[in-house]
Amino acid sequence: MTTVEQQIDGDKLMAFVFRAVDEVGATLNAGLVVMGDKLGYYRALAGAGPLTPAELAERTQTSEHYTREWLNAQAAGGFVEYDDGRYVLPPEHAIALTDESSPAFLPGFFQIALGTVHNTTQTIDAARSGAGIGWHEQDTDVHDGCERFFRPGYNANLLTSWLPALTDVVGKLDRGAKVADIGCGHGASTILMAKAFPQSTFLGFDYHPASIEVARKRAAEAGADVTFEVAPATAYSGTGYDLVTTFDALHDMGDPVGAARRVRESLAEDGTWMVVEPMAGDRVEDNLNPVGRAYYGFSTLLCTPGSLSQDVGLALGTQAGPARIRDVTTAAGFTRFRVAAETPFNLVYEVRP
Repeated sequence: MTTVEQQIDGDKLMAFVFRAVDEVGATLNAGLVVMGDKLGYYRALAGAGPLTPAELAERTQTSEHYTREWLNAQAAGGFVEYDDGRYVLPPEHAIALTDESSPAFLPGFFQIALGTVHNTTQTIDAARSGAGIGWHEQDTDVHDGCERFFRPGYNANLLTSWLPALTDVVGKLDRGAKVADIGCGHGASTILMAKAFPQSTFLGFDYHPASIEVARKRAAEAGADVTFEVAPATAYSGTGYDLVTTFDALHDMGDPVGAARRVRESLAEDGTWMVVEPMAGDRVEDNLNPVGRAYYGFSTLLCTPGSLSQDVGLALGTQAGPARIRDVTTAAGFTRFRVAAETPFNLVYEVRP
């Protein structure tokens, strides 16, 4: 027996092995949650009381062979409750798994995670070469899941707490302001603001043409007066903006300092830049928690490759933290920076000239 082998704690080793088994189950469960969301399993279970696999299959017009195994996996993971051959979705879980208007809605989180993992082989190759992977190269579940995850948080917080936390911004929006939403994606944030402040003018910009196409469609469906344009964050059009917003996108940019300089150029002298970023502390130790773990995972597999695919490739990382975001804004010529609001998933920064 070697010295290394003599030092091994067998109980600690097996505890880690069983923890790893749980991790594999969690990995597979991401696919199961997306499956349950897309096939309507959770919606059929919500408020239905105890159901058998056959009853769930009938309600969703799917195969009982699949509903049986899916329900057993969900019961083993604690997502549904099992009793004598029947399965129940607790009402609290139903809110998180079926109510897209709730800030606790989770399927989008699983969807973006699953889409991100789909691209792991390409990410492994990129890690060897140092190359990047553009947002446009990611699985569509990444694009759709991103909006579905962040949109409930925007709906719950943007109008009621985030914008009111900014200095003199809501009054300007009520009277009629000029607003640019940079990195707007599918336009959830832009449309929400435009509907709430009809006297203001809203323009959304994103470098990804497919996302802009979706945003235009969503705006038309919502009856929102918004203009969406394909443009990079460093070269979007217009000046004299009273408010510029960037939602969960600054850390993804290859040249965030260049983007910040463009914001500074485009803002009115008394304008405000609202930067919404993932919740993060400045030190690694601050982020060693469940939220930080998820965001570091996204940073490795999605956000850092996205930044590296662009010019400069600064790769701030999803867990950049307030100090690094402040450094970006200071380098671009801004002089005022503060944390204006926060949620368990986001920090909201107010940045001013």
